[in-house]
Amino acid sequence: MSTINEIANELVVSKEAITLIYAFNSTGKTKLSVEYKNITKKEDGKHSGVYYNAYSEDLFRWDNDELNHNENMRLEIIQSSLNPYFSSIIESPEILEEKLAPYLPKYSYEFYTNINPEIGIDAISFSRGEETNIKISRGEERIFIWCFFLALFDADAWTGEQDAHFFIDDPVSSLDDHNIYLTADSIINIINEKIANSKKRMFITTHHIGLFSILADRLRNSTHKNNFRRSILSIQDDELTLKNYNKDVFLYHLYLLQMLDKAKTDKTLMGYHFVLLRQLLEIISSFLGSGGIKKALEEIGYEEDELEMVYNRVNDLSHKLAKPEPVILKPEDAKLLEELFEDIQETYNFITH
Repeated sequence: MSTINEIANELVVSKEAITLIYAFNSTGKTKLSVEYKNITKKEDGKHSGVYYNAYSEDLFRWDNDELNHNENMRLEIIQSSLNPYFSSIIESPEILEEKLAPYLPKYSYEFYTNINPEIGIDAISFSRGEETNIKISRGEERIFIWCFFLALFDADAWTGEQDAHFFIDDPVSSLDDHNIYLTADSIINIINEKIANSKKRMFITTHHIGLFSILADRLRNSTHKNNFRRSILSIQDDELTLKNYNKDVFLYHLYLLQMLDKAKTDKTLMGYHFVLLRQLLEIISSFLGSGGIKKALEEIGYEEDELEMVYNRVNDLSHKLAKPEPVILKPEDAKLLEELFEDIQETYNFITH
């Protein structure tokens, strides 16, 4: 079984300048970025590259100021090794404005700066029109933090000292499809501006098939196509693997089918396979022109009361079993999953090998 450390070391010795990795949630994407950071540290212990991952997002913490009836709500920044570089944003605020502009923010913001330049920015408050002291949505918050890091990526003080690579892990949580496209565009801009004609490397991991597909398509049809690796990080039979898909066509629905087929054949069906099954039904429903999975269930032969029962069970199980830790299926749930998979195959005859 490969470990996160072995996968990270595989990335270290790989030759491609750009590596794009798709993986389901809880597979180990964030752990991979941390492990890569640790094994590529310089002799003095300093980081050799720059990173954006869940730990980066966790440096920003919303304070609702409950004790004062929300009088001073703001997004606080926890002190870290990044603080000394915030001066680049304070001195050149137009950089952050430029990164935010494509997302068309409907708010304005103000920095709470610290008298100590090594700390720089303590927090950010937001307003909308004449309404001050507002709480922005989770999606707006994620976009603001992402753009804050994009502005830091432009700061020579940070990227100049840690210039070996960029490692970006899943920057699209809580974003709609339009903003995911804009985020893909911002990553392509980093590649064109910072990676092309340099010795720097770029690693992007994501659980979002839309972001993965957009980036893969644009990179495969760009000047970077010969220096680009497209991979899938997955766990099967408790084994962690990183498979190169550069020479293979990656079709998401077939990938789901292959995972379900193998788990069914090997009798290793787990709770998360119900989540994969639901995703497969959603893809089929979308192809049939419907936004819900009922249409797919109708197409594979379920009618009236049976349709409603199966629909409710798939909904219930796919939400209840979507947990980071492995969940063993009850025999009756495993039987339902097997029957649904067999019905899908009988109806559409997908080739999984």
